Amino acid sequence: MIIIATIVCFLCGSLMFSYWIGRLLKLDIRRIGDGNPGAANLWSGAGYRFGLLGVALDFLKGYIPVLIIVNSGILTEDELIPVVLAPVVGHAFSPFLKFNGGKALAVTFGVWSALTLFRVTLCYAIILAILLLVTRWIKGGERSTSAEDGLQTTMGFMLLSVYLLYAGYPAYARWIWLGNFLILVWKNREALAQLIKDKVRSFFAS
Repeated sequence: MIIIATIVCFLCGSLMFSYWIGRLLKLDIRRIGDGNPGAANLWSGAGYRFGLLGVALDFLKGYIPVLIIVNSGILTEDELIPVVLAPVVGHAFSPFLKFNGGKALAVTFGVWSALTLFRVTLCYAIILAILLLVTRWIKGGERSTSAEDGLQTTMGFMLLSVYLLYAGYPAYARWIWLGNFLILVWKNREALAQLIKDKVRSFFAS
């Protein structure tokens, strides 16, 4: 059952709705912004209505399968670890796009919403909102760059671990967090590396 559930969740996560919506609109969202085939670039290229649709579908492909499996009670807590991570892995490394998928933020919200009845995702959303406001304040109201967005995403998820420990979530949830965190870091690695280079260059230039 673990193998079947993991495969099903992986395939659900690998459905690249935002990319396919873009193709239906005769738009390759991989040629927009940071080249990510996710809802953010669909939003940029096709407007907020299609962007919101992409966000919703990416969220639901993580939320629905995980919710069904968690509520079914057929797996133990430890057995849920690969199952819950599977939609995130599927989106990040989708076989439909030659294993070059999106950054997996919306699907991350989906799986954690199903796993924790929205508690962890609410905390993560608050953390991201605070980081966004702080970044805007530091930049004098300017919009965040793609690299800065990647930093906020990964740093926010790292800070989320404090809430998991404080709220007393069991070990299996922390293992899921670790796997999810590593995926987010990997998918944002180029943006994070570029941001670090820019900051170091700016420091020495000053």
